[in-house]
Amino acid sequence: MSDEIIRIGNCSGFYGDRLSAAREMVEGGEIDVLTGDYLAELTMAILFNQKLKRGDRAGYVGTFLKQLKDVAQICSDKNIKIVTNAGGLNPKSMAEDAIQLIESLDLDLKVAYITGDDLMAKIDKIKSSGEQLRNIDNQEDLFSHELPIVSANAYLGCWGIKKALDEGADIVICPRVTDAAVVMGPAAWKYQWSQDDYDKLSGSLAAGHIIECGAQATGGNYSFFKEVPTFRNIGYPIAEIYEDGSFNITKHHDTGGLVSKGTVTAQLLYEISSPQYLNPDVIGHFDTLEISEIEKNKVYVSNVKGSPPPEKLKACINLAGGYKNGMELIITGLDIEEKAKIFTDELFESLGGIEQFDDVSIQLYRTDKPNPITNEEAMATLSINVKSQDPEKVGRIFSAKIVELALANYPGWTTQSDIKQGAPFISYWPTLVDRKYVEEIVHLGSKSFLVEDATHKEVAMPEIKNFTFDEKNYGELIEIEFGRVFGTRSGDKGGCANLGVWAKNLDSYKYLHTYLTVNKFKELLPDLKGYNIERFEFSNIWSLNFYVHGLLENGVSSNNRKDGQAKSLGEYLGAKNIDFPKSMAKIR
Repeated sequence: MSDEIIRIGNCSGFYGDRLSAAREMVEGGEIDVLTGDYLAELTMAILFNQKLKRGDRAGYVGTFLKQLKDVAQICSDKNIKIVTNAGGLNPKSMAEDAIQLIESLDLDLKVAYITGDDLMAKIDKIKSSGEQLRNIDNQEDLFSHELPIVSANAYLGCWGIKKALDEGADIVICPRVTDAAVVMGPAAWKYQWSQDDYDKLSGSLAAGHIIECGAQATGGNYSFFKEVPTFRNIGYPIAEIYEDGSFNITKHHDTGGLVSKGTVTAQLLYEISSPQYLNPDVIGHFDTLEISEIEKNKVYVSNVKGSPPPEKLKACINLAGGYKNGMELIITGLDIEEKAKIFTDELFESLGGIEQFDDVSIQLYRTDKPNPITNEEAMATLSINVKSQDPEKVGRIFSAKIVELALANYPGWTTQSDIKQGAPFISYWPTLVDRKYVEEIVHLGSKSFLVEDATHKEVAMPEIKNFTFDEKNYGELIEIEFGRVFGTRSGDKGGCANLGVWAKNLDSYKYLHTYLTVNKFKELLPDLKGYNIERFEFSNIWSLNFYVHGLLENGVSSNNRKDGQAKSLGEYLGAKNIDFPKSMAKIR
């Protein structure tokens, strides 16, 4: 293996991440490429609304331009490339504004942008051809629904980014590319990988997946948070990628946070389903990779096997789902459930009946305690949410009817949410689209370059190491909280949620593998009993992943969960008591 590396730093894991992270990354130490991921599934709908309100030049992540202004001079001086997906729905306008900014700073930096992800103009053609755009989660056909389409974007891969860099671009502004593509593209450019270098690409895919959510790879949102020395000035992650696709994950010196085998494992398990991680450019087999901690705050990942990419591309379609409204009320003291029933019965009677709404969610959260010692310990929360295609039904009248009952219903009435007008919500529709409908083009100055798909060869599927799980007498068992002995990381995948679990050593993983079946998982989390849940094994990194279908309905905008993105689901499991071998118990 050559010692040559490309250092790729991340400065953003979402739209709204730390603004100063870009400058900190380029000033804090040596990197070759600065990347930022700004596009969650919901972000595309937010950018669509922005475009509606502000005009055709809007629709991109404007905060990136603020970061660019901060770092452009330093990147020019140090020859640091910049690759971002902040172009969103309007990479052309962002590129034009970036060029104007660069010129105002009197710098000579070439700005490229990529198009081709936008499918809005092609939906009718796809429909007329007789093709179906089936929802990946529930297999329903898009064209059997009448909800208006708000946005439709295919996930592009890394080859447009590589082409832009090959042609001399210093800054590459992308639309809806995969999160990992902004890392894969620079690595493919550095080493001039071909489209059938599957193992190398798969390595860079894993690297991109790990660093794309920023500080989540460096101690943020980490179950074993007590291991993190400090959260002050937490460093953002850097992937040091070798020519063979293996890589280190690290961060700048003299920054907070932690890079460890645990933080890297946690992020590998984030927002995935099976070990076969599908990408437009390659399928990464995450059940082949190996992780080792080589020094303080540096982790080495190797042996990430890859195979040819899927025939079709994933696409994110957002539909105008309708309108929704909701309020939360406080119910205090005795007879909580009776008070909640009296209120909801009277509310929907005054609104003309519960059946007039398309969907109603009534949740009573029993946070009250017996014999409370504070006013707050006597309180429960009643959450009422409604949806309708008619904005009038869920508009101000809904909130007004709740308020009208303030002096005429249960004792101690109070609310903890503002009176709202009601708002539109988005239904997320993940689907697969034929590659023939996607024409990826790189624009640089007066030139444009078409990015063509390669013909992929058949390769043997990688061999997965077999792990044996012999029956074992574990001796005395003790009751302990799950999160004291196992790590968790959870998140959203459209309307589904994933919850990854990992062990710190092989012996405890063998126990976990046997103990945490799907049935036991549902027993521990009884509110998930009604959902279809799949279990996937990552024995190479002592991990399991549970994929909960439909938990988040049609995505974060459509559901009424307190945690609409399932970010806290892992900590919920961590709080549950389990039986665990006393001989293995090392409490966090």
